[in-house]
Formats: sequence, structure tokens, C-alpha cells
Amino acid sequence: MLDIYRKVPKDLTQPTYTGAVVSIICCVFMLFLFLSELKGFIATEIVNELYVDDPDKNSGGKIDVSLNISLPNLHCDLVGLDIQDEMGRHEVGHIDNSMKVPLNHGHGCRFEGEFTINKVPGNFHVSTHSATAQPQSPDMTHVIHKLAFGEKLQVQNVQGAFNALGGADRLVSNPLASHDYILKIVPTVYEDLSGKQRFSYQYTVANKEYVAYSHTGRIIPAIWYRYDLSPITVKYTEKRQPLYRFITTICAIIGGTFTVAGIIDSCIFTASEAWKKIQIGKMS
Repeated sequence: MLDIYRKVPKDLTQPTYTGAVVSIICCVFMLFLFLSELKGFIATEIVNELYVDDPDKNSGGKIDVSLNISLPNLHCDLVGLDIQDEMGRHEVGHIDNSMKVPLNHGHGCRFEGEFTINKVPGNFHVSTHSATAQPQSPDMTHVIHKLAFGEKLQVQNVQGAFNALGGADRLVSNPLASHDYILKIVPTVYEDLSGKQRFSYQYTVANKEYVAYSHTGRIIPAIWYRYDLSPITVKYTEKRQPLYRFITTICAIIGGTFTVAGIIDSCIFTASEAWKKIQIGKMS
């Protein structure tokens, strides 16, 4: 009869204390490895890749921008947002989806705005250009609370520069100085286990501070955000270990542990039997 799992009668086997110890250690070791593999199977792995493409082709060539900035020494009536780009857009005093909150008993202002920019090089800047009357000495010291592009990604395992300028403090800078923030915007895609994609943007930043004079010789400072888009897209994909790989690993753990444990137990038993024979030979 073909039977690769032939049985050995119990009266032909011999239990030993060392075998019991090896069996207990073997079971504990297998349990530890099983729990480790189970944790890895349940956990979600995030894989990132780079490629050259525009990931969000349904955006109409637009990028959502969220800006939150405080100017503690500039009145809200003077604060405005201007937008320019290489497609010919030139908007002074953008007010849609924006809000100004007075600070320091009306002497300062907190500007919060959400707007869109085209996917071409350009700039947007906070300035007094849209004010009815220009102040004599505008103070552009500021704190940037938030500057973000695209959707907000709240994923614990993804570390990126989605709000690289958040917390930037320029309160001790020259009040009459202009500030240039040069941004390199990197498209970012996050795909979850269900295949749903969310589109956001990271960015790197360099900055400089200088005093700018108009053609009349007056100092008119501004806070410039000059941006350009990177052709490289970063993609984060959630992945989980397939079930067949988990089952294969568990079988390998059980089979390998039993095999190694059997070899160790056999070596110990053989050595102990040989030692007993040597002791009996000395007594005789």
C-alpha cells in the first residue's frame, strides 16, 4: 500500500525528558514566529515609486492652494493676495474664499484663503498692491501657519513635505524687506487598498530676503511665493501580503521547526545513549 505517512506503534517509541524540553521550546518558538507573521500579514505596507507623468489629468490643469498667514503689524485693509502666471493670469486683490481676521486690536491681520493656480510656473504674493492708498512704511514681518497644495493627506506612515512652510517665523526680520519663497512643487498620489487615489502635492522651498524699490523710489515690500512644477510624480501605494504567501510561510515555519527540533532531539538522545554505554562499560 502506498502510504508516505506510515505510523510507528507507540510501544516502539520512547519518551524522554530532553524530548519534552525540546518539544516545549519548539512550540513556543513556533508560536512566536506565527504571531510575528500574523502581525505582518494584517499590517499594511506602503510602497513608494517615482515616475514622469501628470497624475491628476481630471483637475482641468488646476491646483488647489490653502494659505494661512499672520501679519501682526499690518492692518487688514492693506493686506491683499495677488496671483500671476505664465498663461497670462494677473489678478490683484483676490478675495474669493478668503478671510481676514484682525489681530493686535486691529493693528495686525491674519489672512486665510483657498484658491487655485494653473499648472504652469507663476507666483502669488501677499502685499499692499490692492490697497486704495499705499502705507508709508508697511511692515511685512509674518508667520506662515499653513501653505499646502491639493488634497490633505492624513496618513501616519507617509512622511512628506506637504506643509514645508508651516511654522515659518519672520517676525524678527527687516519690516521693510520683501520675502521670496521659491517653491518646487512635486505631484503626489496616494492609493489605498481599495484602489482609490488621492492627489496632493509636496514641495521644497528656498527663501531670500531683500529690500525692493519701486520706480518712484518707494519701498513696497511683499511676500512672494514663486512656484514651478516638477515633472516627477511620487506615488504611495498601500499593499498587503497575499494570503498564499502567508500560508506558505506558516507551513515553512512549522515544517522547518519540527525538522530542526527532531534533529536536535535525535542528536541529544544518541549522545546520551552513547554516554550510558560508556558508563556501563566502565562499571563492568
